[in-house]
Amino acid sequence: MALSKYKKKRSFKSTPEPVGGKPLKKTLRFVVQKHDASHLHYDFRLEMEGVLKSWAVPKGPSMDTKTKRLAMMVEDHPYDYGTFEGIIPEGNYGAGTVMLWDEGTYESVATTGEDKLTQDKDLRKQLRQGKLKFTLHGKKLNGQFALVKSSGRGENAWLLMKLKDDFASSEEILDKDKSVLSRKTIEQLSKVVTKSKEKKPTNGSRKPLKRTTAKKKSAPTEAKIPKKSTTRKKSDTTIQALLDKAKKTSFPKKLAPMLATLVEKPINTAGWQYEIKWDGYRAIGFVDGAHSELRSRNDKSFNEKFYPIYQGIADWNVSAVVDGEIVVLNDKGLSDFNALQNWRSEADGELFYYLFDLLWYDGHDLTALPMHERRAILKSIVPENGSIRYSENFDTTGDEFYALAGKMGLEGIVAKLADSEYHPGQRSREWLKIKTNKRQEVVIGGFTNNDDSSKVFSSLLVGVYDNGRLQYTGKVGTGFSDKTQREMMKQFKPLISKSCPFTEAPDVNKPSRFRPDPPHAKATWLKPELVCEVSYTELTNDGVMRHPSFEGMRIDKKAEQVVAEVETPVAEIAESESPLHRQKILKKSETKSRHTLLNPSEETQVKKINAHEIKFTNLSKIYWPDKKVTKRDMLNYYYQMAPIILPYLKDRPQSLNRFPNGIKGMSFYQKDVTGKVPDWVEQYLYHSEGEKQDKHFMVATNEASVLYMATLGCIEMNPWSSTVHKPDHPDWCVIDLDPAKNNFDKVIEAALVTKQVLDGLAVPSYCKTSGSTGLHIYIPFNAKYTYEQSKEFARVVVTMVNAELPRTTSIERTVSKRGGKIYLDFLQNRPQATLAAAYSLRPKPGAPVSMPLTWDEVKPGLKITDFTIFNAVDRVKETGDLFKPVLGKGISLEKAVKQFE
Repeated sequence: MALSKYKKKRSFKSTPEPVGGKPLKKTLRFVVQKHDASHLHYDFRLEMEGVLKSWAVPKGPSMDTKTKRLAMMVEDHPYDYGTFEGIIPEGNYGAGTVMLWDEGTYESVATTGEDKLTQDKDLRKQLRQGKLKFTLHGKKLNGQFALVKSSGRGENAWLLMKLKDDFASSEEILDKDKSVLSRKTIEQLSKVVTKSKEKKPTNGSRKPLKRTTAKKKSAPTEAKIPKKSTTRKKSDTTIQALLDKAKKTSFPKKLAPMLATLVEKPINTAGWQYEIKWDGYRAIGFVDGAHSELRSRNDKSFNEKFYPIYQGIADWNVSAVVDGEIVVLNDKGLSDFNALQNWRSEADGELFYYLFDLLWYDGHDLTALPMHERRAILKSIVPENGSIRYSENFDTTGDEFYALAGKMGLEGIVAKLADSEYHPGQRSREWLKIKTNKRQEVVIGGFTNNDDSSKVFSSLLVGVYDNGRLQYTGKVGTGFSDKTQREMMKQFKPLISKSCPFTEAPDVNKPSRFRPDPPHAKATWLKPELVCEVSYTELTNDGVMRHPSFEGMRIDKKAEQVVAEVETPVAEIAESESPLHRQKILKKSETKSRHTLLNPSEETQVKKINAHEIKFTNLSKIYWPDKKVTKRDMLNYYYQMAPIILPYLKDRPQSLNRFPNGIKGMSFYQKDVTGKVPDWVEQYLYHSEGEKQDKHFMVATNEASVLYMATLGCIEMNPWSSTVHKPDHPDWCVIDLDPAKNNFDKVIEAALVTKQVLDGLAVPSYCKTSGSTGLHIYIPFNAKYTYEQSKEFARVVVTMVNAELPRTTSIERTVSKRGGKIYLDFLQNRPQATLAAAYSLRPKPGAPVSMPLTWDEVKPGLKITDFTIFNAVDRVKETGDLFKPVLGKGISLEKAVKQFE
């Protein structure tokens, strides 16, 4: 099974790559192969469990301890691949020249000197833990190295780094560019093979087959829908004019797709454009050469699963982030979801990636441009041929297009406002989906077996979530083949459970008017983790589907996100043509109300968050005695606010300030969480000064990690100003106004003068209450500058403020020298410094919240106690996230310096 992925991707009749091989008995082997495929990279391989565990390293290994190289883990390779050198013929997976750049033996640092079996076992354990330390004995690479799982870059992303020892060097090891086998460079090897390949295949093995070209499939739009939009590809000058309207930003690491609202029927008013609703997997393409990524809507990698599309975007000579749908087309040119979910290789059909939006291009964030302008740029850059295609829009009425879609058997249509902006991660009424038949994503909670049936299973038991509880919606007994059932059962077996996941266990033998005498069936329950899609005719009054049919598994959506889709009346959408109304709708959608997580009675509760079970205990313990606020109240608050607070915590190391017995009990700071948190919690490696022992900060990544911190007694959330992706470059600069014993109105005065100074420098600023005693003023940096630059900028600003308010403010670090004045603290802008995050609770009387403000609210009379656990959720429903610009476009320090001058 270890080599199944490797074998699926290759046809050994047409490639000389090896199939297997037996390893040496006494030593572990490593190899590094230089691979000139669609893009040049190095394949780093370590023998483990009799195969070669493999990583693709785009920039190759380094002997410099300061250099960390991205290494993407790929499928296991057979042991004999360690001696492979030659050409993979065109038309095969990984086509190109392979050169054996280095080889040798290696050993685990932890078990040096032990036998091979012991070392192999230890290395496999390290691999599961996400951190490997080993010593290489190669012809080029020597000494200690580490491979460390990289959080935030995808599930297969690791970092390869050199550790300090006598072999470490700043010299470029890749300059040693000849094969350790043939002594040729990859260019020389390629020429040799090219000259001889017609006479004799490389390695004297199999003769490559002639490549056959599949008949190009056309989309249904190309022949049968009468009229595409007449928009033509625009000139370079026009495109540049559109780009000049967009803000310049760095290449985004992540972007969640914008979602459409389901409506009952088409909309026919002016200003809407119509597209096909493709029946496939939504995918965001991060197109950046060797660093390209293909991500699902729930941020899982599609790089390996849909490797032809991944290869296509990696070869596409642009720098862009695109939104589209991966599909398999049938003989009629229609997208076939069943074929897509069963796709394993080109033998299962031809994949296409239909693009309908462009979010980032050539250094510009396009999300704020009108859709018709984004699509004009997109159309100008989509390749003319191949697997990447432009998804056309059509000039027609909604009713006409919908009727035609129904006749053709399309899943549905999508209507989009031509001037709509792109709102990542939000479900908007500016995009509407209208289905031609009723379909619903559902969670599989079990299956049945009928007496005397020879099938793998007889039906699926499915449901949807409602307020965190799985509600049963019916039995699905049709739509799957025997092969599909066998594959599904492989997924079911690890999830078999003794307990029913539904709120009420369904009676699987209950008669109905359709089946008054049903066959006797036995139910097997499953942990509710798998999602599928079903079609049905209608819903009964109690929410059960009639005549449901299985359409396919959904790997692109998390189970806990599956809720009943309710069609919105078109009448409610009509007024959304008003830009003012659309802005109001968006503000409400970003703060959509959530019910509380924990019930009011049980002291201990276990909840599944982001597929991780978290145990919540001592829920009635009083955390704020003055207001009788409990631990349960605090956890419910963080659950309700999680979507809002998470952007300010995500991928940031955390300093845990724990109050296990509430604000009146003992508290303590915890930085190192090594061995003290569950395996699913992301961690960030660090060393305390003078210590060699590995330590780890906890890193927040999702709602589960936020709630896990809260259940540890972390009343407040204290993140770094930078993320693990750019740890030395903060996303914001902060000025902390510490009032000492001054009247709060004096702090407000200092804040307004600070804004006045920043306004004079044309620098935007955003204010929030600290939730304790003072105010925090944030300036967006977008990780463009270092902590030192941030600190020096803040120093200049507070010096100017102090010059304006010398009687009430101070920039003296030593408390005794401040004379009781307000401290203008700029020293928070340093590595590993933390401040309470926006929307964080604080361990102070009254349960206050660190609340973002409009500058109009920063005026005399404002009090810290204005914003508490009791009113914060309702306030944010009204205001939206006022702090969002802090994570937006960063300022230009260069321009600000000119203003100083």
